[in-house]
Amino acid sequence: MLVDFNTLPEESRIWIYQCNRKFSDAEFAEIEIALKSFLENWAAHGTGLASSYQLKYNRFIIIAVDQEVQAATGCSIDSSVEFIQSLEKKYNVDLLDKMNVTFKLGEHIAHKPLIDFKKMVKDKAVTENTVVFNNLINNIQEYNESWEVPAIDSWHSRFF
Repeated sequence: MLVDFNTLPEESRIWIYQCNRKFSDAEFAEIEIALKSFLENWAAHGTGLASSYQLKYNRFIIIAVDQEVQAATGCSIDSSVEFIQSLEKKYNVDLLDKMNVTFKLGEHIAHKPLIDFKKMVKDKAVTENTVVFNNLINNIQEYNESWEVPAIDSWHSRFF
């Protein structure tokens, strides 16, 4: 059951998938159609999930579920991961690797393996004030407050 993202409560569970490259506008339009179709039919134990999405920066797929209506369960979460894996195959991208870091360099959004990000910290190519995307957040409130933050305010701070 697809709902407006802005109507979801702040406690709604959220998953963020970052892409290892920028999607083209055409790819993102296709992804949006597929994502809407998936979410309209997404269910847990036969009950539709009140869910929504956001697509950001041609790199991020954000899925949210209102757990108060119906909680996402193991099988429903598995089906969402299968959907994401189908996108990975179709577009030859990586959306599930959590060992990568996405961050802003001016207006550009960079994506690096964690080991390269650590090297950039050492070389002072990124600083504590570099805006990073904290994809480990769990709900919409954290998404609104802590997704795009200076590195010092996220789990990335351990590298400085």
